Amino acid sequence: MPEKYIAKLTPEQEALIPVYREKWKKIALSTERIDRDKAAEAVKQAYEFIGKKEPIILFFESPYRALQNFSKNIDFEFECKIPNIYGLRDELTTKFNSKLRDTLQKQCSQIWLLLEKQLNNSFLIELSSLIERDFKFSGLYSSFSRFIGFSCIQFDIWNFHASRFDFCISALNCNYPQKEWFIFQSLVQNCGWIFPFEKICIVSERPVKLYFDNENRLHAEGKPAMQFADGYSVYAYHGTTLPEKYGKHHSKEWQPSWLLQERNAELRKILIQEIGYSRILEELQAVELNTYQEYTLLQINSDIDIEPIYLLKMICPSTGDIHVLRVPPQMKTAREAITWINWGIPPEDFAIQT
Repeated sequence: MPEKYIAKLTPEQEALIPVYREKWKKIALSTERIDRDKAAEAVKQAYEFIGKKEPIILFFESPYRALQNFSKNIDFEFECKIPNIYGLRDELTTKFNSKLRDTLQKQCSQIWLLLEKQLNNSFLIELSSLIERDFKFSGLYSSFSRFIGFSCIQFDIWNFHASRFDFCISALNCNYPQKEWFIFQSLVQNCGWIFPFEKICIVSERPVKLYFDNENRLHAEGKPAMQFADGYSVYAYHGTTLPEKYGKHHSKEWQPSWLLQERNAELRKILIQEIGYSRILEELQAVELNTYQEYTLLQINSDIDIEPIYLLKMICPSTGDIHVLRVPPQMKTAREAITWINWGIPPEDFAIQT
């Protein structure tokens, strides 16, 4: 069959992009139970295609439970001695994902990056990274968990590739390796996270609950943003994984004192953002450095951020309302700080201009 080369999308083809993006988004966000018979069949076909014997297939309710039970169900020492420490992940990726990508990209090279951008449900790719980060918080991210993490076929990432492959095949009528596409689709549609090894293949269920903010980032207040049937949960704040000790509380309940123990810069930033400088100022006993009219320059002595926290407290003369803003630690006086806030305009000049 002669190769096709597509340089430009027709208006009709462009109109189909959201259709395929939503189709695979729905699959990726499914919280329905895996059909284990279909999942097992997909795994068997994949192993057969790459010339491997049918493995023992084990299902777990979550990636966490799969990790906990992995060493109990496989000869870990034996598997670690095989040449490829990543198990069969790379081989399966090469046979299916890479083969489809190379074949289709050759025909759509001039629009490939456009399709990547337009079909990318990029927020979905964070599912696996959030779980990996949660493993670190929970102390599971040992050398062993890194090993199993490297071996994992992440369904959220394969889902993104599937949306682009599907569009090229179905909407653009590109030539494609049929057997590879059939098995690849089956794996993505019927399995969650897959950990493929020579003798054994572990398949994890999908989450049963997912919550997002209005920008499609995993997010929930005072409850898990991602939850599995066995109770394993991941807390997230606008796409950033939170430890349970923070996530189980609504952000309005977060305490300034937590900043004194938190050493993770990203988490400190989130805590500061949500708690607000006014509460931090009140509860962490800021030291007054200088005053000028209705402005007071203060410093938080506690080591709760990468650099010292200097704050300018401003009292509105007419209403008595108090506002607090952070200023650079180089500020020496309250007048210098309010001048910095006013983009270099001294407070007396600013008052005249306004």
